[in-house]
Amino acid sequence: MRLLFVGFGTVGQGLAELLLENHEALRNEYGLNWTVVGIADMQKGMVYHPDGINLTKALETLKAGHSLNELPQAYVRGDALALIEEAEADVMLEATYTDIKTAQPATAHIKAALQRGMHVVTTNKGPLALHYAELQAMAKARGVHFLYEGTVMSGTPIVNLIRETLAGSGIQEIRGILNGTTNYILTRMEEGLSYADALKKAQELGYAEAVPDADVLGWDALAKVTILANTVFGATKKPFDYPCDGITKISAEAIAEAKQKGFRYKLIGRVWREGGKVHASVAPMQIPLSHPLAGVMGATNAVTIKSRAMGDVTVVGPGAGRTETGYSMLIDLLHIARAH
Repeated sequence: MRLLFVGFGTVGQGLAELLLENHEALRNEYGLNWTVVGIADMQKGMVYHPDGINLTKALETLKAGHSLNELPQAYVRGDALALIEEAEADVMLEATYTDIKTAQPATAHIKAALQRGMHVVTTNKGPLALHYAELQAMAKARGVHFLYEGTVMSGTPIVNLIRETLAGSGIQEIRGILNGTTNYILTRMEEGLSYADALKKAQELGYAEAVPDADVLGWDALAKVTILANTVFGATKKPFDYPCDGITKISAEAIAEAKQKGFRYKLIGRVWREGGKVHASVAPMQIPLSHPLAGVMGATNAVTIKSRAMGDVTVVGPGAGRTETGYSMLIDLLHIARAH
């Protein structure tokens, strides 16, 4: 399987490390024989060779603070799109930055790869939230896979769980904690910190960005909710078609008062079917302390899936991380390997 990385930051390098660490096991136990033919990253440089590149050397070069363009196999004939058009690859691994308003440049990368008959694995929320139906139709027309486990809960299985293990169960609702940063902030506020102090601590730990709007205003959770609405329930709406409210208006006093009454505040993303229509929302909710979601603290994610056959099934796990999100791409690669 010839692999082409487009985007080689934290997630891409996390996957690369997993591939190298588990090379023999992946080959012997799962039949995954891989070769990386190219890497394209707008900040870290580009390399390409149809016979494969030295992935270990590429990682060492970046860790030493150098650019991939310094390697002998540097690609200097264009940008990432040009490389996708030229590369002889079986799978494109798209892990560029997320732009939830335009879904670019990721969508252009994915379309170019699908048009060339490549399978695509992505962790980018933008294309799924804005163009899922179109991209899935392109993949189906060309007989290739378009997989995206890492877009919702990183390596914690939710997309594949719903698609495969819970297939035919009659899913009625999905609700949960889809943003670890806000869950961490609410946890610290319950311990007595103010919103401002809890946010500052989250930023110091690297959970929250310097400009934390995507997390605290609920936009990150909204993108994930939209992905679930589109991929599970067949909706065709875009993120800001749904109501969204973040955690900035919640006080430590309100959190303490809710707990005294047997509830705990959580930022909940919810998707459900009602009256033949698909609905979705993101908002702070008071969850009974007896519910599994109420016990999920810190930066952890969790989702409860309600279905006719199984009732409530709750999945808890990490929603971010270098290795965890890289692992989500590895799972999708193994899915492709099994299918072929």
